[in-house]
Amino acid sequence: MTKKSRVPVFVASIILSCTVLSACTASATPKVSNTVEPADDFAQCVVRLQQKAKDAGISQDIIDTTVAQLTYVPRVIELDNQQPEFTTTFGDYFDKRVTPWRVEQGRKLMAKHQPLLNTLTKKYGVPGQYIMAFWGLETNFGSYKGSMSVLDSLATLACDPRRSDYFTGELLQALKLKQQYHFDDKKMVGSWAGAMGHTQFMPTNYRKYAVDGDGDGIADLWNSTDDALTSAANFLQHLGWKADERWGREVLLPDDYPFSYLGGKHVLPLVKWHELNITQANGQPLSTPDMQAALYLPAGHTGPAFLGYDNFNVIMRWNRSEFYAIAVGHLADRINGALPLTRAVPKQARLSRDTVKKLQQKLNDAGFDVGEPDGILGRNSVLGLQAFQQKKGLVADGFPDVQTFTALGIKR
Repeated sequence: MTKKSRVPVFVASIILSCTVLSACTASATPKVSNTVEPADDFAQCVVRLQQKAKDAGISQDIIDTTVAQLTYVPRVIELDNQQPEFTTTFGDYFDKRVTPWRVEQGRKLMAKHQPLLNTLTKKYGVPGQYIMAFWGLETNFGSYKGSMSVLDSLATLACDPRRSDYFTGELLQALKLKQQYHFDDKKMVGSWAGAMGHTQFMPTNYRKYAVDGDGDGIADLWNSTDDALTSAANFLQHLGWKADERWGREVLLPDDYPFSYLGGKHVLPLVKWHELNITQANGQPLSTPDMQAALYLPAGHTGPAFLGYDNFNVIMRWNRSEFYAIAVGHLADRINGALPLTRAVPKQARLSRDTVKKLQQKLNDAGFDVGEPDGILGRNSVLGLQAFQQKKGLVADGFPDVQTFTALGIKR
């Protein structure tokens, strides 16, 4: 599941992930809503939802037995409004997701499901290791698919003014799923934002892309592994996955790299990256097929560097987090037999939101406009930080290291 809202470069979601264009990928940094629906207001909202369900073609039986019985869940609003005190470092994020256990389990499950995965690769163009990696990151290979009522969660969010239209639409799609497949309300469980099943699809994506992979007439993403893996492959194909291309790769930067090209807005042909003396992680020259790539330094210049190809952007359409995309790509490589990263991920202190706000204010004061200080190191803040670092003769990687804080006059 995924979100449409902005995802900062150095902040990554730590909740159960949500699949593509949903409400969860930026859930680590939502705007705070001061509105919590009282019981009377929720009851009035449910009346409105019943009419919307009727207008959407939901049967009167489901309206009476399901929609009319929807329950307000305060915890959902708490989670939706939750603001983390600290940002998550790439090291924290990566080390919790690309683990030895997950690599080993991914290899075992890829061997177990190899016939199906081979079929999916032929039909959809997505190699099995990527499907395993998404499965691993979304629900730990199906071991935790969420435990909250999808219908109650979506109704609670639909009755909250902040994103009412979006979640009302998702609720109606969930009701259509129930009507189509006769799902039991109690079995429709998932994340607090309504993501469901092995692959954590939001209802709209479930309706559009879920596939009956085992031939029983039902696309059941909770209970059928074949359905879930087939649906993931189908979804990735629709997102634009390029067959016979990898996601990207770890690379090494030359000592004199100028950091002029950095991040998703600086996409260059591989031949250009070769001319900049960027090499494969083993030191061998980059191959130069007719492909485009962007350079990512999720932990700054002291950490690993990655070139992301077109399929990196496809992963970002599943979950709009660079951390997530790198974790999926590298986990897929490891599942397929690759070695760990050549350059270790450094241990870095988390930044408090107050500290980031101070940094943003200092940049604004110095003439590097990064917008209203909000404690989120998004793209504008990174670009402003790079410009400041260049002016001060620092390594202009857009990463807030100790030297940069000192130059800004911020004590940590």
